[in-house]
Amino acid sequence: MISDQTRAAATIEEVAAVAGVSRSTVSRVVNGSTAVSPAAAESVRRAIAELNYVPNRAARSLASRSTLAIALVVPEDTSRLFGDPFFASIVSGINARISRSDYVLNLIMASADPGDKTAQYVRSGAVDGAIVVSHHTSDTFIDRIAAAVPVVYGGRPVRSRGGDYYVDVDNVAGARDATAFLVGRGRTRIAAITGPPSMPAGVDRAQGYRLAVADAGLTPAPVAEGDFTVESGADAMREILATGEPFDGLFVASDLMARGAMQVLAAAGVGIPDEVSVVGFDDSPIALTTEPQLTTMRQPSFTQGERMADVLIARLAGNEPPEVTILDTELIVRGSA
Repeated sequence: MISDQTRAAATIEEVAAVAGVSRSTVSRVVNGSTAVSPAAAESVRRAIAELNYVPNRAARSLASRSTLAIALVVPEDTSRLFGDPFFASIVSGINARISRSDYVLNLIMASADPGDKTAQYVRSGAVDGAIVVSHHTSDTFIDRIAAAVPVVYGGRPVRSRGGDYYVDVDNVAGARDATAFLVGRGRTRIAAITGPPSMPAGVDRAQGYRLAVADAGLTPAPVAEGDFTVESGADAMREILATGEPFDGLFVASDLMARGAMQVLAAAGVGIPDEVSVVGFDDSPIALTTEPQLTTMRQPSFTQGERMADVLIARLAGNEPPEVTILDTELIVRGSA
C-alpha cells in the first residue's frame, strides 16, 4: 500500500480529470483568474483539496508574492543556440516583449540535463511561467514544468495534452508553397532534405513537401533527413547524390541545412540554379551568405518570439489569450531558384 508520504504528487492533469474541466480551466483557477464560472471554479477547488494538489504558483499567491521572472527553456546545447540565427531572432523577440513588462527573463539551457534539475528549478517557485523553444519528443521533463507553471510553446507541442498554448508558423503550408514554387520553375524531379521527425516542424515541413509533389503528380525523388544544422544538410546532400537518382529541384527544411547542401553540390560540380534549383526555409541571415543567395520561405521568428511572450504575460495576468496562434510564411525569391 502506498502511504501519503510516498504517493507521487498530483498533477494539474489529474486535477482537471477529477474536476471534469480542461487543464487550462484549472490553470486559470490556480492563477486567480476570474474568467471561470463559479461552478467550474468550485469543482476545481474540490479536486485540489481531494488530491492535495499545491502548485508552486498557488503557494506563492497565498504568500502574496510573485517572482516577476519568466524562464526561457531551450532543450538544445549552446553551440546550437548561438550558432542558429533562428534562435537569435526568436529570443530577441521574446526579450523585446518582456522588456516592456515588469518581468525579467531567465535563460535555461537544458540539453545535457535529463530534466530533473531544470524541472526542479522551475517547480521550486523560482519563476512565474515558462516559454519553451525547440523541444523534442524526448524532452519529457517539459511535462513536469507545464504541470507547475503556465507554459507557452514555440511551435506545436510534441505531446498535446489539450489546453496547450503555443505560437507557430504554418510549416505545412510554407513547405508546400516552397515546393510548388520549384514546380512552377519547371522542376519535375524535386528532392528534399527534411528536418528531424522528433520535432513537429520537421514533420510538418516534410508533409508540406510531400503534398506539393502529390499535387503536381510528380515522380518521387530522393529524400534525406537532417537535424537543422549545416553539417546535417551536407551529409543529407551526399546521401541523395549517392543514390545516383536524377533531380533538378531541392527543397531544404532550413537555411542552415540548405547552406551545407549547396556547398556539397558546388563541390560536386552541380550548377545552382541551372542544374538544380534550391529553396530553403527560415530566411535567416544565412540565406544572404550562400552562393548564389538562397531563395527561402521567411518565417517571422522575431514576431513569433514577441507573441509567445505576450501570450504568457496575458496568462499570468489572468486573461484569456488565444491558445493557438499561427503566423504566415512568405516566399523570398533570390538566385538559387
